[in-house]
Amino acid sequence: MPDKYHRAFGVYGIMQQQEKLIVIQKHGGPYTNRYDLPGGSLEDGEKLTDAIGREIQEETGLTTLEAFQLGITSFRYPWDYQNWHYNQHLCVFYQVKKWQGELQETVNQFAGQDSLGAIAIPLTQLTWDNSSPLVLKAKEFIQNNYQFNPADQTFATWPVLTESVY
Repeated sequence: MPDKYHRAFGVYGIMQQQEKLIVIQKHGGPYTNRYDLPGGSLEDGEKLTDAIGREIQEETGLTTLEAFQLGITSFRYPWDYQNWHYNQHLCVFYQVKKWQGELQETVNQFAGQDSLGAIAIPLTQLTWDNSSPLVLKAKEFIQNNYQFNPADQTFATWPVLTESVY
């Protein structure tokens, strides 16, 4: 792949309920119309730990009570965005062990909001055809006895879905 990449950076929460993963229904960016992890970009000067709590609340309606940073990785793939043709998504993953509140299937919409709402979906239903690479990294983490693999991943192609999987 060429050297010129758009870079995105964010924090993302892995939240498990029995054999289900809490995911958002994405409606922006390269993961549009796919399941994604709750999370996103930091506000100016924001701490990582504050950002993960804020993003989870905005995208799921849940309040984070206990979260632990697992590590960071990146996903690289072709994606046409403004003047770039490639993206490198740098992701800090957190395991969210405790939260409170009720999962919101629809959430408030505002400028920058890219979640339509959140659901808990069985791990067996999360695939390359309907999920972001972040969701699949979370699924791998859970299925590998909670061992986080920080290896970067590069994809030769990345289809942005034009129809919703929800």
